[in-house]
Amino acid sequence: MENAAKQTAGKPILMRIGIGLFAIGLLAVLAVFIMFAAGLENLPVWLSAVAGVLTPLGLLLGLIALVREARAGKHG
Repeated sequence: MENAAKQTAGKPILMRIGIGLFAIGLLAVLAVFIMFAAGLENLPVWLSAVAGVLTPLGLLLGLIALVREARAGKHG
């Protein structure tokens, strides 16, 4: 438990936000698939928007944070 706390304590805030947005987006994608498989046709627009926007946005923020961290380690 302490090891997990130590790992997240050193992560930049941009990486934490990216991981959170990506996780929320993946949950929305999962919800859309489950609702579609259950036979629902009129899915909420906001759910589709969350699934389509937050997942790639979280991935992009995570990649930006990763590149920034790598560059800081290379120069510092």
